[in-house]
Amino acid sequence: MRGFWRKRSQAAKLDLYMRALLYILPWPLSLGVVLPLMGGLTGPDPGAAALVRGVLALSVAQCAVAMHTIHHGLAHYVDGAPAPWRSATVALALMVASVGLIAALQATGGIDRQGTVMAQMLLNTLLTAAMSTFMLSTLRRLVLGTLVVAVLVAGALAATGGHSGLPVAGVIIVLCAGLFGLVTTRSSAWFVAVIWELDQARDVAARLAVAEERLRFGRDMHDVMGRNLAVIALKSELAVQLARRGRPEAADQMAEVQRIAQESQREVRELVRGYRAADLPAELEGARGVLSAAGIECLMDRGPGDELPAGVQSALGWVVREATTNVLRHGDARRCTVRLRADGGRAVLVVENDGAGEVSATGSPGSGLAGLRERLGAVGGTLRAGPAGDGCFRLTAEVPLAREALR
Repeated sequence: MRGFWRKRSQAAKLDLYMRALLYILPWPLSLGVVLPLMGGLTGPDPGAAALVRGVLALSVAQCAVAMHTIHHGLAHYVDGAPAPWRSATVALALMVASVGLIAALQATGGIDRQGTVMAQMLLNTLLTAAMSTFMLSTLRRLVLGTLVVAVLVAGALAATGGHSGLPVAGVIIVLCAGLFGLVTTRSSAWFVAVIWELDQARDVAARLAVAEERLRFGRDMHDVMGRNLAVIALKSELAVQLARRGRPEAADQMAEVQRIAQESQREVRELVRGYRAADLPAELEGARGVLSAAGIECLMDRGPGDELPAGVQSALGWVVREATTNVLRHGDARRCTVRLRADGGRAVLVVENDGAGEVSATGSPGSGLAGLRERLGAVGGTLRAGPAGDGCFRLTAEVPLAREALR
């Protein structure tokens, strides 16, 4: 059960919690009919006992239908699936039958003539029906339907010949049941829909950030290479024409093409090197800000971070960036700890969080962890990642401080 819960994202956890609550809630509401019926029965009337058994059977059926309707109603409200009109119709039919039996009990004297027990049974029946149907239509139609039900219930209670205040009490009960349906079922469905929209928006924002970075790199590459390639093409064409005419200037033009090509190669290398460089202090502050914005408590011990060699800072900066991404995307952390220290001629970075998810410790080729191992391997460093017990995930990167290892 612990793994079943921890593997879920925050949105999935909230979705599961709200669904379980809505599935379970109709049962205590309907089982609340039992005690009022037992306390409200007067005498050993066989007809009243039969009506009681009918109300109880309809209450159990209402609960079963409510679970089915709520399940498909959430799919309709949140995901746009077809509305479960058939089961909603069954739920309304069961409600009408229950109200009819309750009115018959009131009319025959099977329950108290003051209507207290009748009001409790009627309220429980209407609450279950409201939970079954309040996710399937617009608010205007729901309000109109609630008013129509209030009028019908008031008429049915007036026909029983009971206390003169029963019709008014019936209207109040119907309005309370409708308000309860809006506050519980409808608002819960809206809450679940908003949670999933925010979760999808976060994924879209991450993809847009990646796309924006790719566009930026593409623009930089175009700015570096566009002009030089145009000059190379022009001078190559000029050199071809000069060579066909037997002019010695063709060799000078080709030499110029060679020079521009070498310069372009150098500029591309500088561009890629600058693109891959990572500033460790900036990455640490960025990680703190991103994790705090995501609601994750970030404890950071920077140690001698500003005093490390440039090569070590660049390698560990990429570790911080990738580890932060893994905490946000693959885990469900509430706390993250980052520790940096120099120990025995090696810089050691430890990133630990309490939201261990399905994060591979080895990583497939091309994955983030595999890319980090390649970067650290180029400077003689190592990377270890995996569960650390008690639901924690720990990533440890070590890079030697010797200059020979950084060349």
